[in-house]
Amino acid sequence: MPSEKVLEQKKQIVADLSEQLKSSVAGVVVDYKGINVADDTALRKELREAGVKYSVVKNTLLGLAAKEVGLDDLSKVLEGTTAIAVSPEDHTAAARILSKFASTHKNFTIKSGYLEGDVVDLATIESLAKLPTREVLLATVCNAFNAPISAFARAIQAIVDKGGAEAALANAPAKEEAPAEEAAPAEEAAAPAEEAAAPAEEAAAPAEEAAAPAEEAAAPAEETPAE
Repeated sequence: MPSEKVLEQKKQIVADLSEQLKSSVAGVVVDYKGINVADDTALRKELREAGVKYSVVKNTLLGLAAKEVGLDDLSKVLEGTTAIAVSPEDHTAAARILSKFASTHKNFTIKSGYLEGDVVDLATIESLAKLPTREVLLATVCNAFNAPISAFARAIQAIVDKGGAEAALANAPAKEEAPAEEAAPAEEAAAPAEEAAAPAEEAAAPAEEAAAPAEEAAAPAEETPAE
């Protein structure tokens, strides 16, 4: 029967594993059988640089820890040699690094994994492994939103510089629509101009009528016979 000291050590290991599982966004369980020291060292270095914690564990202890945090299905694959890689922030790093390593090491295989508190199948892990790094994803998102965010930041700064709420009201969309509403008086102003043109046309009519008697008066003079 294990001594009380050994039991306490195992309890502490289970507690540490439980905390790692709870505080991580993703993890991958592997069978590291056949890996040599040099390859193991290189793998651990790559995982560490990506912010992933990698450790060899006893199946029974990992099973207890998984049960404590609701990842019971991990117990189904806990046999043989087992190691687990957990990532506190990056959802893809462990899957990407370990899948690449497994593709070049015949006896190194992925058993299972979890994502955001749920056990996932191997197909999901393979899909995660194909995603770009967290840095690339963040850079892509930042580039996509860079221009709009810059414009928004400039607008906010302008409001702050001009005096807060009053400046915000002064720059509201309704202010921008005002010129369109003010266009109506200009159209109304055109109407009097058209009406003013009408009297001018009517004044021209009497002048034409006055010219008619003058032509009629000239007619008798032409008809007087020369005797």
